[in-house]
Amino acid sequence: MTFSILARDPATGDLGIAVSSCILAVGRAVPTARPGVGVVAVQARSRRGLGHTLLTGLAEGSRPADLVRRAAHAAEDADRQIAVLDAAGQVAADTGQGSFPVSGHLVGEGVSVQGNMLASPDVLPAMSRAWTAAPGELADRLLSALSAGQDAGGDLRGRQSAALLVVSGTPATDEDDGVRVDLRVDDSGDPVAQLRLLRNLQRAYDERDYEVLALFAPEGARDLYAALAASRRGDREAARQALEAMRARPGWSMWLAGMAGDARLAAVSQLLG
Repeated sequence: MTFSILARDPATGDLGIAVSSCILAVGRAVPTARPGVGVVAVQARSRRGLGHTLLTGLAEGSRPADLVRRAAHAAEDADRQIAVLDAAGQVAADTGQGSFPVSGHLVGEGVSVQGNMLASPDVLPAMSRAWTAAPGELADRLLSALSAGQDAGGDLRGRQSAALLVVSGTPATDEDDGVRVDLRVDDSGDPVAQLRLLRNLQRAYDERDYEVLALFAPEGARDLYAALAASRRGDREAARQALEAMRARPGWSMWLAGMAGDARLAAVSQLLG
């Protein structure tokens, strides 16, 4: 019912998983991750607590191969499909005999792709090839692989939800929870495409790409980002108009007054002086 990829970025040590399925809110059901420990995918008819059990095993020092082997011999997990990746990049996967056809998994160096009830046997090889060829950050490479799986047919029954989760390869601290990306599309006619849009929007927030945010941020906030973008490119009149539009919106005038000392708004706020 699901196809996914989990992988480790050898350059940063980050760990991640991308998944899509024809079920509601697959991000709640399949991926489990813990910074500095590992990432797990539990699919097909896997019991819901299996992901937590596998992560606990990793945290206690078990190897992915041993955990997968143990699950394969457990009667209650006979119909499962699982993949386990640890913080060092060791990975193992297994597809139980009771998993829905077409199903299977492909394991490479620091990466595993897996799926069941697939529309075509080409889905997993397409994902593996896309992962190998894709440039960029871990999240973007995972999305490239997921998109390739969808283009090759994806879930036999259709599409409904998708999720992308990336965590640090080092343990969380009081200053850093270790979560790099956590995006979910719970119900959509094209969840993988929607997930990519969310990823691009998150990148715009992270990089303070005000030009993009002025187009795609929620209504109301667009005026703020339009003002910041105009100020950055030196367009005083456009910045003034955007801030005037903000002042006309309920609540935003009070917000502007409260942000008077914010360095990002100092320059544009002077335009309304």
